Amino acid sequence: MLTAKNNVAYIRAEVMQRVAKSFVETNLDDIENVLDELSAEKTVYHNQDMAKAAIKGQILAAMGFLVQNVDENRNLNELAKEALERTLPTRAGLSVTKGACNACRSKTFEVTPMCQACVARPCELNCAKKAITVTDKAFIDQSKCIKCGLCAMYCPYGAIHKSVVPCEDACPVNAISKDADGREEIDIEKCISCGKCLQSCPFGAITYNSQMIDVLNVLKNPDKKVVAMVAPSILGQFGNDLGKVIAAYKALGFDDVIEVAYGADFTSKNESAEFVERMHEGAPFMTTSCCPAYVKTAKVHVPDIEKYVSNTGSPMFYAAEVLKKRYPDAVSVFVGPCLAKRIEAESNPNVDYVLVFADIQAMFDAKGIDINALDASAFSDEASAQSRRYAISGGVAAAVENLIDGRADYRPMKIDGLTKDEVKNLKRYAAKGLDNGCNMLEVMCCEGGCIAGPGCLSMPKKAAVVLEKYAAEGKNQKDCEIH
Repeated sequence: MLTAKNNVAYIRAEVMQRVAKSFVETNLDDIENVLDELSAEKTVYHNQDMAKAAIKGQILAAMGFLVQNVDENRNLNELAKEALERTLPTRAGLSVTKGACNACRSKTFEVTPMCQACVARPCELNCAKKAITVTDKAFIDQSKCIKCGLCAMYCPYGAIHKSVVPCEDACPVNAISKDADGREEIDIEKCISCGKCLQSCPFGAITYNSQMIDVLNVLKNPDKKVVAMVAPSILGQFGNDLGKVIAAYKALGFDDVIEVAYGADFTSKNESAEFVERMHEGAPFMTTSCCPAYVKTAKVHVPDIEKYVSNTGSPMFYAAEVLKKRYPDAVSVFVGPCLAKRIEAESNPNVDYVLVFADIQAMFDAKGIDINALDASAFSDEASAQSRRYAISGGVAAAVENLIDGRADYRPMKIDGLTKDEVKNLKRYAAKGLDNGCNMLEVMCCEGGCIAGPGCLSMPKKAAVVLEKYAAEGKNQKDCEIH
């Protein structure tokens, strides 16, 4: 995937900010001007048509539209009016803006000038399809090549280059592929909303449909009480002073802010009890259920492992229950790093909207909120140290282990980042059990954990340092009362 420091990420952030500002200042009346101005500014694109298509796709997504379902010729002002009148959010999903897609060449192996036409010729001798011949340099017959990669693996000079389609290569479940014109399209039924394609496309052609406009609309209504639930991975995303960040959310108009890590205390308690029960019943292993991208992977792509997935709710599930008991009539908004939480929220009546941190940053910018100038606020409920670490790979398994207390033998392992190879491993685990006699599997779709999610603003390692410091200030979950 691309590093966080790249033009596409900068452009996407600017589009989100300009759309939020357009809502705040003109109620989206100037959205066509936003398109024209941004398209003219982004000279990094090949041409003006590609720039305009990419920016328009991102504006549509920022207004909540699933781009693949929108006629590209429709007027933005007309669509903005629809967005403002919308009472129910559109179905969650990732889309490809066809006009911005580069139609990258499919995966191929090519010989570079580094080839020395060596005597050993391991590329030629190890090719099962006899696709390689060598004269003054190696040559690969693409009509015979099956893209196995053995030639590149064995070349002593590293002279054979593997070319990939970044979005296809990143997708762990093969939900994105080429259409008849060679451009990418996403199968929304297969897609797990992990966002890896979004993070990998070097042209900004892939978008997620945000609920930012929906939430801004609700916040503007004085008759609505709106409460935010913020994920543990918030640490380090908007600065290091969490109290000021909470105050900034309230400055946006949220009536209260709930720490989702408090919900994670319920998850730890219930998941540890479920693990003990399953082990006593003779189950070979259990897996975590916190990552919605993994849960959909199990359901759609590895159905044989679904029976081993914990039935315990995620931290968002329990935090939303707390919120609705406390504020029965409130509009609930989950804020975190994860696009897949939209999938989970669609089946949870206690969660009304889901935003990612990038959406919130755009809202802060549009409203001119200076976080550092605010007086610190605080959460009303204190989460445990273990639950605050849910956002880091290994944190969920460790929190559950802390509450097992010898009631069952606990031997955890983890998948730190869901890839094509790890999906194959999940199928193997379902058939043969976990490796090395383990009986608990934590699965995090994002490598490093939720702090590396596609909606994050900060570099994962930096965020982890801030989060660990904050977690260390919390109580042991054994000493916390949850209700």
